[in-house]
Amino acid sequence: MRQRDSSPSRTAGALFAIAGAAALSACSAVPGPRMGAAPPAALNDGVASYYGDEYAGRPTASGERYDPGAMTAAHRTLPFGTIVRVTDPATGRSVTVRINDRGPFRPGRVIDLSYAAAAELGLIRRGIAPVTLALVDR
Repeated sequence: MRQRDSSPSRTAGALFAIAGAAALSACSAVPGPRMGAAPPAALNDGVASYYGDEYAGRPTASGERYDPGAMTAAHRTLPFGTIVRVTDPATGRSVTVRINDRGPFRPGRVIDLSYAAAAELGLIRRGIAPVTLALVDR
């Protein structure tokens, strides 16, 4: 008959392993945030601008190429793929855009719209306009 090793270190190690496994199984049942998801950024109202055809085909910060005809925008902190409604309170016009780039880099501006989004918002002639932002989906 074999004699069991009941030394304190072996017993403590076994208990630690059992407790660790129980803790891990309990944690796995708790839903957490999506992997890689950034915390929601504040949506500050402010001034919108746009970038035009001269950037067509260049890579954006998300890695996709800038398409002036797409309904996209650049924001400093919102996660890529976030959907935002941009409204010009002076005209009541609004557009829905997907964040795929970083910017704007000019002080006082909160969002850079693609050419198509700026055209739909009526921003092309003015160049910039005060806007409100609303989170649609992230």
